[in-house]
Amino acid sequence: MTTTTTAPGRPAATPHLLHRIGLFADLEHPRHVIAHLGPNWYASIMGTGIVANAAVTLPLQFAGLRAAATVVWGVAAIMLVALTVAWAAHWTRHRDHARGHAANPVMAQFYGAPPMALLTVGAGTLLLGRDLLGESLAVHIDWVLWTVGTVAGLASAVIIPFLMITRHELRSDSVFAGWLMPVVPPMVSAATGALLVPYAAPGQARLSLLLACYAMFGLSLLASVMITTLILYRLAVHGTGPAATVPTMWIVLGWLGQSITAVNLLGGVAHLALPAPLSTALEVFGVVYGVPVFGFTLLWIALAGAVTVHTARAGLPFSLTWWSFTFPVGTVVTGTSALALHTGDSVLAVLAVVFYAGLVGAWITVAARTARGSARGHLFLPPAPAPA
Repeated sequence: MTTTTTAPGRPAATPHLLHRIGLFADLEHPRHVIAHLGPNWYASIMGTGIVANAAVTLPLQFAGLRAAATVVWGVAAIMLVALTVAWAAHWTRHRDHARGHAANPVMAQFYGAPPMALLTVGAGTLLLGRDLLGESLAVHIDWVLWTVGTVAGLASAVIIPFLMITRHELRSDSVFAGWLMPVVPPMVSAATGALLVPYAAPGQARLSLLLACYAMFGLSLLASVMITTLILYRLAVHGTGPAATVPTMWIVLGWLGQSITAVNLLGGVAHLALPAPLSTALEVFGVVYGVPVFGFTLLWIALAGAVTVHTARAGLPFSLTWWSFTFPVGTVVTGTSALALHTGDSVLAVLAVVFYAGLVGAWITVAARTARGSARGHLFLPPAPAPA
């Protein structure tokens, strides 16, 4: 609310121009937009970018789909630039708040979001942006975004667990699916790195890139399996917890779908760096690994969907955690599409389209609610303190 009282003898202050037209009405002043800007905002870029990237991978294409996907990629790219500038201003002008995010055991998990946003937009630049920018420029941009995103993602996979061990005060019921956020970025690097393998210099450089992607796949896979086990334990013993955290259950789909995508994309380009039979074995591994994990993915979709519906009946308040309905589902689309391509199964092809339709519906809903909350300003308010 805007304060209009002033010192005695002085005229009352007039509302800010943006308040007059209804923007940021829930903030004391529009400049407070960046005061509490956390890394969780990058999830909106991840969720938007995957809508574009997943469209390209669909085994069944439709007229106008690529053009629409290119527009969505452009929106994600603009969001990435704008949010990064705003986040830099946040670190400059509100450094105490920024450092507080790392000290918060919940918010700290979302430091995995900025690297994944970079990787997602970078992949979209290569898949879609090259139609506008040209292949050469698109490849160079993707190399930069992939490199920065990969370094930042590996850092988050080490630093955030270190903080959890040494500084954060945690209990058995502190586990939630957001714990996956810091360790999933290397899996995204593995999947998006496969797109760059054909553009790496033949020989040692290409081989090293391929093996590095497989190593990051393994890093993220093993960490994600352990954390998912803890998530199941927490849900079974302590329940779902606050309604606002329920959408994060869908984050589990992120590593499941992305791992299927990664091994199939890497297997598809392995022959460019390795001779047979190693390249053939890696291509087969994509299907041998992907099909069983796809089965568990379907199980988790059913479980997360049932819990979400159960919670929504009692009330599911909107928050930025709703973006968990987008990017993880998008990785399921890309993983299902990759399996359909490598197996030739028509059922998987249809399922990929069905999942993509659900992804688009979720993205439209969440994006509209985010735009409305951003315009009012209440999404930029500091989070409410956790209950004792």
